[in-house]
Amino acid sequence: MKRIAVYCGSATPADPVYIDSARAVGRSLAERGIGIVYGGGRLGLMGAVADAALAAGGEVIGVIPEALVNGEVAHTGLTRLDIVATMHARKQAFTDLCDGFITLPGGTGTMDELWEAMSWAQLGYHAKPVGLLNVAGFYDGLIAFAATMAGTGFVRPQHRGILIAADTLDELLQRMTAYEPHETIFAMRRDQL
Repeated sequence: MKRIAVYCGSATPADPVYIDSARAVGRSLAERGIGIVYGGGRLGLMGAVADAALAAGGEVIGVIPEALVNGEVAHTGLTRLDIVATMHARKQAFTDLCDGFITLPGGTGTMDELWEAMSWAQLGYHAKPVGLLNVAGFYDGLIAFAATMAGTGFVRPQHRGILIAADTLDELLQRMTAYEPHETIFAMRRDQL
């Protein structure tokens, strides 16, 4: 993987474990020679990932909608800052520029990005690994919910492996590197749907 899209929050939670983790991810990816594509913000976990990667000599590409640039949340010290018209264009750019996705803790915007990456994988719009870094158990409930969706049949058996969750970045990257694309919904026979 040459570039990874990192989804994460623009907030700064009171517990420093989240900012520390974001910095560690940015630094570690840069040290491994993996570029980062992210939302282009300077605040919260987003800024922490970018700043740590840049300080370690890494490539950081930000993709941000014009409205957020005007709101003065854009990070202006990146390797490259792409300004797009809409949030949808931003997510498409993430997919086009990366070889995989890692989701760190965040809020509704982060969840929107994660679910879309998973949905697009099911549909065959991309065949890239979708990782979830479960920092301090933040995603325990989401991981359980994903299992519930699969267990009740809302996620097909061949798609259960799309979401790759791990508690450490090393484990997550190993599993993402070993990821084998699955059969997409479009490739399925009618009797499999």
